Amino acid sequence: AGDHIGERGGPRNQKTASVRLRGAQGRRRQDPFRRDDNQRTGAVRPFGHRAGNYTIEASYLGYIAKSEKIFVGNLSPFLDAGVFDLVQDTRLLDELTVNGERSPISSRMEKKSYSMTDNPAHSGGSALQAMQGLPGITVVDNRVQLRGSDRVAILVDGKQTALTGFDNQSGLDNIPASAIDRIEIINNPSSRYDAGGNAGIINIIYKKESRRGFNGKAGLTGGLGALWEKHANLPAIRPQYMATPKINPSLMLGYRKKKVNVFFQGDYLYTRTLNKNEFADRYYIAGDSTIRQQTKRNRNTGFLTLKSGVDLNLTLKDIFTISALYGSEKIIDRGDEPFFNADLTTRYRLWQFLEDELKTTVMATASWQHRFDREGHTLSAGFNYTFHREDEKYFFTNIMPAFTGLDSFKLISDEHVADLNIDYVRPLRRGRLEMGSKFRRRVIPTDMRFFPGLGSAIDVSAGGKATYAETIPALYANLVLESRVMEVEAGLRGEYVDVRYTVDPSHPTYKSDGYSYVLPFPSVRVAFKIDESNRISAFYGRRVDRPGEVDIRVFPKYDDVEIVKVGNPELRPQFTNSVELGYKTSWKRGWLYVALFDRMTDGTMTRIASVAPGSPIIHAIFQNAGQSYVAGGEAAFSQKITGPLTFNINASIYHNRIDAFEVHIKYPVDSDFTVAAEQVTSGNVKLAGLATLPHQTEIQLSGIWLAPDIIPQGRVGGRFSLDAGVKRGVQRGRGEVMLNASDLLNTMRVRKRILGDGFRYTSVDYGETQVIRLGYTYKF
Repeated sequence: AGDHIGERGGPRNQKTASVRLRGAQGRRRQDPFRRDDNQRTGAVRPFGHRAGNYTIEASYLGYIAKSEKIFVGNLSPFLDAGVFDLVQDTRLLDELTVNGERSPISSRMEKKSYSMTDNPAHSGGSALQAMQGLPGITVVDNRVQLRGSDRVAILVDGKQTALTGFDNQSGLDNIPASAIDRIEIINNPSSRYDAGGNAGIINIIYKKESRRGFNGKAGLTGGLGALWEKHANLPAIRPQYMATPKINPSLMLGYRKKKVNVFFQGDYLYTRTLNKNEFADRYYIAGDSTIRQQTKRNRNTGFLTLKSGVDLNLTLKDIFTISALYGSEKIIDRGDEPFFNADLTTRYRLWQFLEDELKTTVMATASWQHRFDREGHTLSAGFNYTFHREDEKYFFTNIMPAFTGLDSFKLISDEHVADLNIDYVRPLRRGRLEMGSKFRRRVIPTDMRFFPGLGSAIDVSAGGKATYAETIPALYANLVLESRVMEVEAGLRGEYVDVRYTVDPSHPTYKSDGYSYVLPFPSVRVAFKIDESNRISAFYGRRVDRPGEVDIRVFPKYDDVEIVKVGNPELRPQFTNSVELGYKTSWKRGWLYVALFDRMTDGTMTRIASVAPGSPIIHAIFQNAGQSYVAGGEAAFSQKITGPLTFNINASIYHNRIDAFEVHIKYPVDSDFTVAAEQVTSGNVKLAGLATLPHQTEIQLSGIWLAPDIIPQGRVGGRFSLDAGVKRGVQRGRGEVMLNASDLLNTMRVRKRILGDGFRYTSVDYGETQVIRLGYTYKF
């Protein structure tokens, strides 16, 4: 078809052919085919159409017109219409035009996309703060969860990066929301995506200017948090942060002309935050004693991100992109931890700390895409290299009744990651074929050094060097087929994983370890289209969560002087089978989406807290805990009530269960104990109302309620917050002013209860949640 239909300028110096599209009943519709400028096209591209049976009529000056029936669905952006052989005719034909109405387009049920411009109540802060208000996402202990699980893969522009962690969620609270265009939630990823993340994928899409000529956007947002004291400090410690400032300047530039598109983006986010203010009671069964403590952490953060690149249209068929990213994150934590008896009459100790952490990220990316004659038929290749350094220094002052000790330690961790991707997409007559491969090599050498002071509680022998090495080649194939009443997407991803963790031979507890496997990860989605407004979809997928380097890191991390987190080199991956049944219906002024889901996980990874005999120190160590289950439902509803007012509600309810299991712990001493089964029914509700008023003004009010849920060996209590925001366009749409407030009523509290081996732990965190922000952006 590329030589005869829709090609710009006509085939081989001939005049342009024209296409007419008719519906199944012969009614003319608006042209559903779109081609990009300066591109040859060998496939039709459905755009703005209703799914159904159509007739393609191809005509060309001096030839007899030919028609053929074709089904046009919703799944594929391009379809292979085949070759139209036209017979020469002596008649001259005029070019035909197509007129009609454009039908509404429904979003695909396995992916949800939320624009930051449509979310004024949660803009202006960090990516983590923006996610708190999005439907389907909950945030617990600064980690995002999907449907009750924090095993979520975080991508940036479709790639894993050191900014958000290759196997964790680091950095989300420091990525400025001003840099983000939209956030995608993929609960049921296909085989095209990496197999990691049993709960799904969150994809952060950065902004990128692509308008013609020179253009850009500049912005400045400022704010204040911790406007009043939620809970007074325990006696004789340093003050907690109040009226904490937030400053976020941003700049985005672009220049596009002919075959070149140059882009630049810079963001700086400076914040002072009362990051944690937790009041806890610990009861030790052996001594029948209670310790009351406070953990107060004042945090200063500066995060600079610079991203630049160029798109080169080398030929009409080839696009080459080179980009680079630099990120620098500076964190200074100053904290106090007093330890008292039950009635606060005696202070046992005061632990003060200073954490000085610098994270540096450099990422370079080169990609190439070749477009064949048939539009949508592409071959792509990309190489991505990331270097990430963590330089952490900790200084502790341990004030005891009889002496004062000064402890410190230093950690250097260098992460080197190289990814090579090859992807191939071919449109079919009723769908498309996707195939590809990925190769990853990742190496992380770490070096931990302890410098103990007088009466130190630090385990000096646990320091030293270790190296994490990961090699993962993968292949995938994904087939999408669509008819008038049915959609099928089936894929298979095969992964070989080899992980080696080399420990300093002098380590007193752990030795070098690792694992490897070759396994398939299938995914299947079947949808039945009842009519244009109603569809039912069923999904099955298998995914894996591999232990991250931090999960198996043998060096102790001191959350406080008596709570220590340690990795476990013997930790193994957990594997999850997921099924889901969904239904979506839409009408003129709204839509409803309902889903039922079930996840079963083998080898569940969880932290187990325990105390050694005669010691008050709690050690939290990752272990494989056997099987766990999450089953529940999710519903999302949107309705335009009046002309300017839209109401949205998202609710989920799920039953979370972890079977009883036995574990053997090697650190700090060999011990065995049994953990009882845990289960709870939990969920969340998010309400949002958006009013679109005259003069480019939008007002949003958003309420979030999170039900109690289980955590390792315990539960976290329910929480509620109310957020509000308003934005208004000024300067004829070039400028925009924004004002919002998170946790408007200052009601957010995090309550926990943990039942460990030999102790009980209850706490309430009164950390900063209320922030008021004012911002301005200008487009030029």
